[in-house]
Amino acid sequence: MTYLPESEERVALRESVAAFAAKYGRDYFAECARTGRKTEEMWLEAGKLGFIGVNLPEEYGGGGAGMYELAIVMEEIAAAGTGLLMLVVSPAICGNVIARFGTDEQKQAWLPGLADGTKTMAFGITEPDAGSNSHQITTTARRDGSDWILNGRKVFISGVDQADAVLIVGRTEDAKTGKLKPALFIVPTDAENFEYKQIEMELLNPEKQFQLFLDDVRLPAEALVGSEDAALSQLFAGLNPERIMAAASAVGMARYALGKGVEYVSDRTVWKVPIGAHQAIAHPFAQGKIQLEMAKLMMQKAASLYDAGDDWGAAEPANMAKYAAAEAAVAIVDHAVHSLGGNGLTTEYGLAPLLSLARIARVAPVSKEMILNFVSQTSLGLPKSY
Repeated sequence: MTYLPESEERVALRESVAAFAAKYGRDYFAECARTGRKTEEMWLEAGKLGFIGVNLPEEYGGGGAGMYELAIVMEEIAAAGTGLLMLVVSPAICGNVIARFGTDEQKQAWLPGLADGTKTMAFGITEPDAGSNSHQITTTARRDGSDWILNGRKVFISGVDQADAVLIVGRTEDAKTGKLKPALFIVPTDAENFEYKQIEMELLNPEKQFQLFLDDVRLPAEALVGSEDAALSQLFAGLNPERIMAAASAVGMARYALGKGVEYVSDRTVWKVPIGAHQAIAHPFAQGKIQLEMAKLMMQKAASLYDAGDDWGAAEPANMAKYAAAEAAVAIVDHAVHSLGGNGLTTEYGLAPLLSLARIARVAPVSKEMILNFVSQTSLGLPKSY
C-alpha cells in the first residue's frame, strides 16, 4: 500500500515492518490474548530491529526519525493483525515527552530502554472524575523537603503490568484550582504505596487496562519531568503523538479487515458469481477504502507538522486523523464481518474481535464528540459549549 511520495527510507521501513509483523500475525496475537501471555517476543524483536524507538534521538539509541516513521511502524504492525497498544504509549507519548522535556539524566536512564524495548513506560492521565475534562485532575504532588509526595487515582491506564514506570499527569498542591498546569512524574511501578488493579474488559487483547492508586507515594526530586508549573505544551508533546498513533492503529486495523473481507467476497460464489460482484457488497468496501485513504493522508499531515516542531499546527490534523480513521475502521470491520456471514464470527477468520477493538478507536484516547468539540471551537471559531 503506497501513498504520497515517501522517501526510499520510509518505503524500506514500511516493507521491513510488514515482513516482520507477518511472522507473528493475528493468530499469535489472539493466542497471547486468550492465554494471558504478553507479546514479549514480538515486542523485544521489534525493539532489536529498531522499530520501537525509530522516533527517538540517535544519541540515546533511537532511530533519529520522527512520528511519521513511528506511525508507519504502528500501521504496518496493525495491518498484520497484531496492533501493539504499548507502541502508542511507551515510545510515542512517554518517549517524546522525556526526549523534549526530560533532564539529561532522565534521558540517559529511560530513552535507550524505551528505544530497544527492554523498558516500557505507561501513561497515566485519566481519572474516575476527570476523563475528557482533564482540567479536573485531582492527583496532586506536594513537596516534602526535596522529595515529592503524590496522591491520587487513575483509571483505564494501559499496560501497567508490563511497564517499568508510569508517566503520571498531576498538578502541584498549590495549583489545584483554575486551569490545568500539568506536572509530570515518572513513577516506578514498584514504588512504595503505588498499587494497580486490572479492570476486566470485554476485549480480546494481550495488553490490559488498570486502575492506579497513589497513596503518599514518595518520589525523589528527579522524578519530575519538565516544569512543575508547566504550560499545556508539555502535554501536547505527548497527546498529539497519541492521536497520530491511534489513527495509525485504526488505519492498520481497517486495512487488515478490508483485506480479509475483499479476499473472501472475491472467492465466495453464490448463484455462479462471486458475492463481491454485487454492489451491496462492493460499494461499502469501496466507501471504506476511500475513507481509509483520506484518514491516512490526514495522519501523514499531522505527523509531518509534529516532526517539523509545530505542536499547535499538528493538533487539528491529529484529531481529525484519529476521528476519520476510527470511523473508517468501524465501518470496514462491520461490513467485513457482515459480508462473511457466519464465518465473520468464527475464530478461524479472526474478524469478530475487531468489532469491539474498532469501537474502542471511537472512544479512546479521546471520544469522537470531544474531537468534534475541538474542531467546532478551534477550526470553525464556534462558541464553546462547556
